[in-house]
Amino acid sequence: MKSTAQIGKEAKKRAQKASGQPRPLVSKPVAPDALSGGVVDNPKCELPESIRIVVVDDHPLFRHGLVQLLNSDDGFSVCGEASSAPEALTLVRKLKPHLMIVDLGLKGPGGLELTKSVRAEFPKMPVLVLSMHDEPTYAVRSLRAGANGYVTKQDALGSVLVAVREVIDGRVYLSPSMASEVISNVVLAKREPSVDPTDDLSDRELEILERIGKGEEVKAIAKALHLSPKTIETHRAHIKEKLKLANAREVARYAVQWASARGM
Repeated sequence: MKSTAQIGKEAKKRAQKASGQPRPLVSKPVAPDALSGGVVDNPKCELPESIRIVVVDDHPLFRHGLVQLLNSDDGFSVCGEASSAPEALTLVRKLKPHLMIVDLGLKGPGGLELTKSVRAEFPKMPVLVLSMHDEPTYAVRSLRAGANGYVTKQDALGSVLVAVREVIDGRVYLSPSMASEVISNVVLAKREPSVDPTDDLSDRELEILERIGKGEEVKAIAKALHLSPKTIETHRAHIKEKLKLANAREVARYAVQWASARGM
């Protein structure tokens, strides 16, 4: 049999439903957004012996996992998180970290542009690049832009702690799975002419080729990179000339094939 209290509750619910009154809302505790960016409230950042790190990645779940991994090491403390290049620069200027970890494939201005900007403003601060690309050309371009290390995201969770220690100690770090390919790429490039036509493209031109290959229009690319459409068209013209293509349509076709072959 139902208790008097249960009968009373059910009667109250039926009365509310009949009168059209909504049920009273029960407040629930809301956890803070662990996936948001900005300055991180991390007590370890106040310790003088702690290596302070800013992590820049526009994939919140991956970034959150990476931050947890870094903070699990007694010597490291993540003091800032960012999802874009402008936000990252603001944080770096404010926090003056010992190291920045940046995703190569950021939306908007990419990881290479951010690396160059940070290197120009903070020449002594190490930069470790993370990337979904396991091709040596991206690692070589990252190192030329001023990065101190390059880790593929496939290897990141297993090797990022080692990578951070290496670059903090002043050494260059490359993912083990691609280190030999990068060395071969650099050595062979000095001995033989390039077999990949895109090697002749600038970092910006390669970024625009990649975005064209993903189906982005000129206006969308311009907005993402904070450039004018005319500037994007000029870069596209340079791509056309360097790749020996006839027109913008051929550039688009080449870009789609190139991006598709790389799983983009």
